[in-house]
Amino acid sequence: MASSILVVSTDPQGSTIWWADRINDLPFDFATAHDDPESLASLRDQGAAVHVICNQKGGVGKTTTTVNLAAVTHDVLGNTDKRMHVFIDTPGSLEDEHILTAALNVADDVLVPLPPEPLAFDPTARTISKVIEPRGLPYKVFINAWDPRDGKADRDDTIAYIDAMGWPRANTVIRRYKIHTRAAAEGKVVTQYPDSGTTLRAREDYFKLALELGYGGGR
Repeated sequence: MASSILVVSTDPQGSTIWWADRINDLPFDFATAHDDPESLASLRDQGAAVHVICNQKGGVGKTTTTVNLAAVTHDVLGNTDKRMHVFIDTPGSLEDEHILTAALNVADDVLVPLPPEPLAFDPTARTISKVIEPRGLPYKVFINAWDPRDGKADRDDTIAYIDAMGWPRANTVIRRYKIHTRAAAEGKVVTQYPDSGTTLRAREDYFKLALELGYGGGR
């Protein structure tokens, strides 16, 4: 039986493909569209709910967000939601804006990961003001890869920046754990991590974010 969750890679760098190829038991279906972004238009015909993970700054965690949100949404929904949910991983490059445009053309909502690093602020602001907001798409910014060991100052400063910009912000913060950075090489998504205190907290972050966004039927 086909999954009701689909991950689509549109990033020519192929990070999502590299990850998916290593997972023995994918909890979702997988497709690519970097060579033919116009094919994304067919998702509308299927009545899918399309969630685009977007930031034109590279290295903010779009791929990790895409595969892990898809995995937890699969677990949360089970067989209770017959509608397909599609998670699209997008390029982190200005040169590939035509691909991002094709993804946003079919988006129901957009999720913007923002690490608590000032170097990511300006590219994120450009993505939102130049690409997302002119389309009138619903979107949320969430803080990604915050390391609690660094204290709360960076997290709180980033929250203050997002709020000062007037951007819709998710309350859930995704914490940085080494297990997330190892997961791609080990061929795992967050729902497949071995049980431990750290991995339970790592899974909890993504489950909370999925439920807050309504991907588990909570919206």
